[in-house]
Formats: sequence, C-alpha cells, structure tokens
Amino acid sequence: MPLAAEYEAMLAELAETPGPALHEMPLDESREVYRMMRPPNPELVVGNVEDRTIDGPAGAIAIRIYTPVGSGPFGILVNFHGGGWVIGDLDTADGVCRDFCASANCIVVSVDYRMAPEHPYPAAVVDSYAATCWVADNAESLGGNGKLAVGGESAGGNLAAVVSLKARDEAGPAIDFQLLAYPVVDADLSLASYQENGEGYLLTTETMTWFWDQYCPDLGKRAESDASPAQAENHAGLPPALILTAEFDPLRDEGEAYAATLKAAGVDAQAIRFDGLIHDFLATAPLFPVSRDAFDKVASLLSARLGSPAEE
Repeated sequence: MPLAAEYEAMLAELAETPGPALHEMPLDESREVYRMMRPPNPELVVGNVEDRTIDGPAGAIAIRIYTPVGSGPFGILVNFHGGGWVIGDLDTADGVCRDFCASANCIVVSVDYRMAPEHPYPAAVVDSYAATCWVADNAESLGGNGKLAVGGESAGGNLAAVVSLKARDEAGPAIDFQLLAYPVVDADLSLASYQENGEGYLLTTETMTWFWDQYCPDLGKRAESDASPAQAENHAGLPPALILTAEFDPLRDEGEAYAATLKAAGVDAQAIRFDGLIHDFLATAPLFPVSRDAFDKVASLLSARLGSPAEE
C-alpha cells in the first residue's frame, strides 16, 4: 500500500528544511537532536514513575520504573531504548514506555545501558542482561505478577533478542515473551528492504552503517550472536516472540526473516508488518491515528501475554 498520509506529510515537511543527517553531526549534537525528536511525554499519566540505579558488572545502571494505576500485581516489561546503540536514553524512550504502561496495564522498567562509541559492543549487552536479571530477582517487590517480558525498538529490539538468547544459554531469568519492534537482528545491510527503503524514510542505510561502525567496529565480531542474534546457531527454546515490522523500513526484511527463523526452530513467533508505516512508528502514536491504531494492537497483544497467571 502507499505510504500513510501522515508520514508522507511529515517527510515532505522535513524535506523542505534539509540539514545534516544524524551520522553527519557531532555526536553530542546528534544525541540532542534525537532527544528533540522523541521528547518525554509526562502528560500521559501512569500510576507512578521512579528513577533509580542498580548495580551492574561495570558500575551503576540507571533505570526508570513505570507502574500502572491500580493495586496490581502486574506483568513486567523490561524495555531497552532504540537509537542504534549510540543515541537515545531514558527520556527518548519515555513516551513509548508510558504508553505501554497505561495501554497494556503493565510495569515497564526502562534501562539506560552504556552506549557506543564510548562503550562499544558488548557493553550494552552486559548492562541489558544484568538489568533483566535484577528485575527478575526483584519482581515481587516491584509489584510483578510472575510474568516477565523483554522488548525494545530497533537497537533495543536487538538487545531484547540477545537477552532472550543469553537467558536461555546461561540458565538466566525465565522470560515469558519478547516484543521486538522493528529490530536490528543482523549486521547484513544487503537485504532487499535496504535497497527499497534505505533513503527517504527517516532511517537510512548510511545511518545504519554509522550505527554499526560505532557499536561494533570489529567486523569479525558482528556475526557473534550477542551482536547479530539472527546468526545464533540454535534458536530453539526461546520465549514466544512478537516481531513488528514496517513496510517502508530498511530493517523490515531482517525482522521478518528472524520471525521465520524462530518459527522454524519451534518458537511461538508472530510477525506483523504494518503497511504504510516507517521505522519508529510506535513513538508517533500520540500524533498520528495510523500509528495509534498500530500501537493499540500491539499493546493488546502484550497485555494478553502479561496477564495474571491465575487468569490463564
């Protein structure tokens, strides 16, 4: 189908005021621009928001805990922000985390993992896995109902997929569900969706190349499963997965291929392609009806997965 009218108008407006791409800016500036693109949304009310730090293998890890209105207990989603492992933080993830907390009626723990290039691969993996273990260990005190999901957008989806693999391989936390939103799962940038959507739809091939170069400059390590989860030797025994893709996204094909890989390994995996949409569409749910419809569908599926065990 054609590009959604809301995105067509947004991209046309951006084209009228051209400027340097994120990968062409100084790093501090590109991070600030991304913060402007995805500001916090405190008007979206949830029961409680708490910033705290936890101990990680390499030092303190900042997290933000969103708790729904009501007495609970609730399912818990551990969220890893997007931004190519290079840009992004707790604030850029705030709107989507609040929205999932309110719409899916779940606790969301947002993780501020270390970023590249200051802390290249596998620093983000180390922090994300440590935070997931902490949440699992403290689920009851957080108000959890015994159900635990991991998720994220783009690079955050990569980390959620990697954490799921590590939890399986290292006898780690029991993860009930993985929500991978337009995830990076493979360092292969030659897929057809890169050829079709690598320019003109916000996320570009050049920017993805820059992200990978900052995050994992050692080309030999990019095929490791902790960097490219699609390259893992075995995908059996992983948590059920929901993989979201967008029609006009360079990451579309790798996400759909990963869903097929999981299914072939016997994993309960569902891929949903949202036609007419572009990368990062969950973040525009407060702005565009077409994104709101997609977000609400995803939130409903997440809520069903994180419902009280007693209700099953």
